[in-house]
Amino acid sequence: MVATAATSAFFPVAPESGVKSSGKIGGSIPASVDARGIKSKSTSSGNLQVKAAHAPSKVNGTKVGLMEGRKTDDDVISSPPPRTFINTLPDWSMLLAAITTIFLAAEKQWMMLDWKPKRPDAIMDPFGIGRIVQDGLVFRQNFSIRSYEIGADRTASVETLMNHLQETALNHVKTAGLLDGGFGSTPEMCKRNLIWVVSKMQVLVDRYPTWGDVVQVDTWVAASGKNGMRRDWLVRDSQTGEILTRATSIWVMMNKETRRLAKIPDEVRAEISSYFVDSPPVVDEDSRKLPKLDDKSADYIRSGLTPRWSDLDVNLHVNNVKYVGWILESAPVSLLETHEIAALTLEYRRECLRDSVVQSLTSVLGNDVGSLANAGFVECQHLLRLESGGEILKARTEWRPKYAKRIGSIGELPAESA
Repeated sequence: MVATAATSAFFPVAPESGVKSSGKIGGSIPASVDARGIKSKSTSSGNLQVKAAHAPSKVNGTKVGLMEGRKTDDDVISSPPPRTFINTLPDWSMLLAAITTIFLAAEKQWMMLDWKPKRPDAIMDPFGIGRIVQDGLVFRQNFSIRSYEIGADRTASVETLMNHLQETALNHVKTAGLLDGGFGSTPEMCKRNLIWVVSKMQVLVDRYPTWGDVVQVDTWVAASGKNGMRRDWLVRDSQTGEILTRATSIWVMMNKETRRLAKIPDEVRAEISSYFVDSPPVVDEDSRKLPKLDDKSADYIRSGLTPRWSDLDVNLHVNNVKYVGWILESAPVSLLETHEIAALTLEYRRECLRDSVVQSLTSVLGNDVGSLANAGFVECQHLLRLESGGEILKARTEWRPKYAKRIGSIGELPAESA
């Protein structure tokens, strides 16, 4: 009965004509009660006879006709159905449709935010955040080579590799809990307005990764003399373990206000000395002196180089990676087309500021500059200088023919402590 009542509340059914209504609920309906519930008098009750009255044929001189037969349903104004609990409930079909729409929209958003790695070699460290390994002495981070990080050869540029080295160095300090402000400065360094600056860097590239490769970068620090720190890097193919690049660098402290080099305070040394690794550098030091270039000894000169706003770091001087791009501005195009950098030595002389105007000079050693396309290994010397005077950077690059056999021996990670 409840189901019938609920159904009739949502789907009302009009009663059929000519069907005598009767039911159990409330007893039987008398025949003298019409659909409106009004009880009519019988046409005959005992000897009482009722005579049907005739309507006048004229009203105020106008003939009036009589409508014969029963009235249509439109002529009968039916009363609204009684108000019950069932017919006051909302339309459940509309509510169900709304809930379904919300669930489908939520599922679509979840699929769009699906971050799970699809490649087996990207399972470890999928976000590239990095982590501490080797008893807390080595920092490791993965990088995926993006489409905007490759050059015409479909391989990562040397600037991309340098950016990976710099990023892991800063993340190492941050993960160790020593990053307080500035550009890799510890809390004690910030109190004394000290910052780290790189003075020398050597990079050996065995093979350049390609678009879509995932590289694993390991870095660690060690002491270098009384007032310096050495940082090393080892770059591997994360899937095969093949070593691609190794690099070493020397860092010194500079006062942020006076822009002069400073000694390492004992308080700062106490902060960082526990992270030093007792191991030799992964790249043997290149002690060859870099000669000074000038307008006469240089084969190629590019003038008018100026830093863009995006080239500045948080200390408001040109990022050291930008210097690598500037020295290549004066490299011969024939060398860039047929060779790639196998080794790179950089000696930083002074910082480059926002308003500096720079010249790039390149000298090709031991080869005819007109036949570089057919040359084997090529060595170049470079100089970045201010047009107003003063050296910024001296560099040496060693080039090999593209797709040549990979170079020499590769360094190893520091031995894990027992």
